[in-house]
Amino acid sequence: MSADRSVRGIRPSRRAGIAAAAGCVLAAMAPATTGVAAQAYPTTANSISRADKAEGAKAHPDLLAEFGGALTGPQASYVEQVGKTIAIQSGLSNARGDFAVTLLNSPVNNAFAIPGGYVYVTRQLTALMNNEAELAGVLGHEVGHVAARHSAKRQQAASRNQLLGVLGSVLSGVLLGDSAFGRLGQQLASQGSQMLTLKYSRSQELEADRLGISYLKRAGYDPRAMATVLDSLARQNALESQLRGSTNQVPQWASTHPDPASRVRDAQAQAGSGQSGSGQVGMTNRDVFLTRIDGLVYGDDPKQGIIDGNRFTHPDLRLAFQAPEGFYLVNGTQAVSINGDSGKAQFSGGALGTGLDAYIQTVFASLTQSGQARIVPSRIERAEVNGLAAAYGVAQVQASSGPVDVAVFAYDFGGGKAYHFLTITRVGGAGAFNGMFKSMRRISAGEAGQVKPRRLSVVTVKAGDTVQSLAGRMAYTDAAVERFLVLNGLESGARLVPGQKVKLVVY
Repeated sequence: MSADRSVRGIRPSRRAGIAAAAGCVLAAMAPATTGVAAQAYPTTANSISRADKAEGAKAHPDLLAEFGGALTGPQASYVEQVGKTIAIQSGLSNARGDFAVTLLNSPVNNAFAIPGGYVYVTRQLTALMNNEAELAGVLGHEVGHVAARHSAKRQQAASRNQLLGVLGSVLSGVLLGDSAFGRLGQQLASQGSQMLTLKYSRSQELEADRLGISYLKRAGYDPRAMATVLDSLARQNALESQLRGSTNQVPQWASTHPDPASRVRDAQAQAGSGQSGSGQVGMTNRDVFLTRIDGLVYGDDPKQGIIDGNRFTHPDLRLAFQAPEGFYLVNGTQAVSINGDSGKAQFSGGALGTGLDAYIQTVFASLTQSGQARIVPSRIERAEVNGLAAAYGVAQVQASSGPVDVAVFAYDFGGGKAYHFLTITRVGGAGAFNGMFKSMRRISAGEAGQVKPRRLSVVTVKAGDTVQSLAGRMAYTDAAVERFLVLNGLESGARLVPGQKVKLVVY
């Protein structure tokens, strides 16, 4: 949750037009065919229209804000260079200057493109890649969605269906059923990196991958990179589920997109044996890529708060809290979501206004959909938590799946600022979050100063280095070997070769 946006409170998702225009995480990519025939895509765009440029320019600032902003410097320039090289293969424009490629400061594995020549990839997804061809494949796939005019079709779908983010889908589907009370799900899902994406159809994913692989071949890249990056995403998906302790807890980047695991074999087959069947598979530029992304921030940026296990610390806002055991946290630019089998929650903030009572009433009022009865707590109770003035209220709401308890627990942080948890549980279950409510505290300047980001460190394997010894240098106390293998696209039992470059995550 970024410091400069944290006091704006819980807001609904951005307008559907932007959401429909935004592309998808690469986890949604599908296989491609060798030698794509032009007639296979009768709806493929062959230019960037003035209308597209205007639409893209209008959406661009919002997208930057929702995804943590744009990174600058040598790493961003490198990504921009690769992105423009692959984008011009689409035929939308032969001018590199017609494309704007942005490296986003987001800890979520994501990539997307919008009409007008705007292409985006997060630093987290970039860090998961292992060569330049994979980066080109990711961006080419997203440009393929634009070239195939998929956003227009998704806008039509968006006009028929309310946009819900990850948490909203879980809440409305699991706790709220299909009732009109899905508005609460939308509010709770107000998390930048999830709420701007809509799911492409299977056929659209297939089409975008066919185009993406054709772009790789035209640019001289190894088309098999599409399959290898899909494999990395699938393995990352499995690892995140393992670390969270449940295969039902879908990582944020995979929440609205098909699992890439089922597509790896198809992508391998579609890439073929190489260019012209000669066995020459094109360039990967692995060492160049690794050298250029060395030092990239990995995971949460302290400016947006840090998640460490079930603890959240925000050095700029000078606060910290701990989620209940068995729950996991997902950080967003506007809020932190807390997810578990017994309930869902979101941590956010806003202007205190006239006091905690009014603040809590305002949060409840924001959950009420137009035309429905106002949601109000039965009463508001005062409390004190670690020296902070606090208050809470609970409202029982009838959902199609049965009654649920919606609770707001708010804290006065002084200076006109307040922060709150918004939780939803089955009736009588709000107590599952009591420990979290009581854990909220201010942190000292010294504690805030000790919060450091994790970064990628590209190292050269030396004689005697093993997977285990290098993994032991990772900035994690759990699953270090598994994290190292997935990060480097290595299989279990892999042997390292002196001179080989590998990635570590260090403080």
